[in-house]
Amino acid sequence: MSPELVSDSTSRVRLALRALRHRNFRLFTMGQSLSLVGTWMQQVAVGWLVYRLTGSAFLLGVVGFVSLGPGFVLAPFAGELADRYSRHRIVIITQIVMMVQALLLGALVLTDHITVGWILVLMGVLGAASGFDIPVRQSFLIEMVGDRDDLPNAIALNSSIFNAARLVGPAIAGFAIAAVGEGWVIVANGVSYVFVLWGLFSMRLAPGKRLRGRGAVLRRVQEGFQYAYRFQPIRTILSLVAFMSLVAVPFSILLPVVATDVLGGGPRTLGLLMAAMGLGALAGALFLASRTTVVGLGRLIVISATLFGTSLVLFSFARSTVVALPLLALAGFGMMTQMASSNTVLQTLVDDDKRGRVMSLYTMAFSGTAPFGSLFIGWMAARMGAPFAIAVGGGLGVCAALLFGSQLPVLRGIVRPIYAQMGILPEFARGIQAATHHATPDSDEPDDEGPGELHRP
Repeated sequence: MSPELVSDSTSRVRLALRALRHRNFRLFTMGQSLSLVGTWMQQVAVGWLVYRLTGSAFLLGVVGFVSLGPGFVLAPFAGELADRYSRHRIVIITQIVMMVQALLLGALVLTDHITVGWILVLMGVLGAASGFDIPVRQSFLIEMVGDRDDLPNAIALNSSIFNAARLVGPAIAGFAIAAVGEGWVIVANGVSYVFVLWGLFSMRLAPGKRLRGRGAVLRRVQEGFQYAYRFQPIRTILSLVAFMSLVAVPFSILLPVVATDVLGGGPRTLGLLMAAMGLGALAGALFLASRTTVVGLGRLIVISATLFGTSLVLFSFARSTVVALPLLALAGFGMMTQMASSNTVLQTLVDDDKRGRVMSLYTMAFSGTAPFGSLFIGWMAARMGAPFAIAVGGGLGVCAALLFGSQLPVLRGIVRPIYAQMGILPEFARGIQAATHHATPDSDEPDDEGPGELHRP
């Protein structure tokens, strides 16, 4: 291999990993990468445990609902806390709660005291902790990185870690469940939280700017909703994320049913299915990490959402593992690319003092609607079969992607001047500079100084 090719490959790798030059983000990445493997192992183990105990697709949906449902209610308040208090401390607390939840659940399984009722209670605890953890952790990325230019890469790398764990965790869990049972797999997840806590406690963070004053919590939450609703790009992106999470994303809760009743396999087959989805999602995250600009992400959202929905429709017709695996990989790629691209655009556009509240709305859209979708798809699968339910979700997802695509020209017209002000589109900056001097931001808080005020609510 020529020195030029080696140098080019090295440069590409450095570009894709550039956010890791920040110490705090590097520490978080090291701990989170190990902890998330345990998280995915537990998800497979709990799904298999519930289906083994009950044989009910509907109860799989119920467990999915209680594990994510609290986030729909709690996320807006978590976002307000993230804008007011230390995000670092909040994330430490939520990680400790999730560690205790996993250890207690594993202990109940190992001592044969586990019941569906206990599973629902403890998964509800996990859902409540996640409802605080996810939006706070998302808004905490900017503090770990420090450099706004590296934020899109940090989001993509964070997604890469999540989906690398999705690839490794289920594959390990499938074999581990067959060898030692669900209990030890869940306990292993509890132990894995030690690594992310080590990373969090090892960070050195500068004091962050927080909201001033002591206004009512509900009023500040309302301000976050109004800010997102009045700004059309944020509103439209959140709507697509919410709809896809409602109709398409919950298909994964039916994979235990597909693995056993459709493909005739067992826990190893389930592990392979989830690993294939994780492989595709990891490829999507790495693809985004290699990008150098947020320009063009709107079109990518349309393409990836369409790919996600179409892959699910085709997957619903698969009757062999060989056919199912590549289709799930495509679905994982599409889902990951759509969600991470949406996250990146939102974090690029949002004002810093509202970042926590907007990311809480993203959490509501992504994780908060999924439990309702889990109930619906579980009910539909119990009556019409898992393949039919998956096909319906995928078809509706394609329709939503096409509708979003029809609005893309309008959204592009709003966002491009903002990107120009931020220097992302420098060739347009001069053309709007004069307009900026005559524009007056119409914000609820007069001290906002975030980029792009010309077109923001």
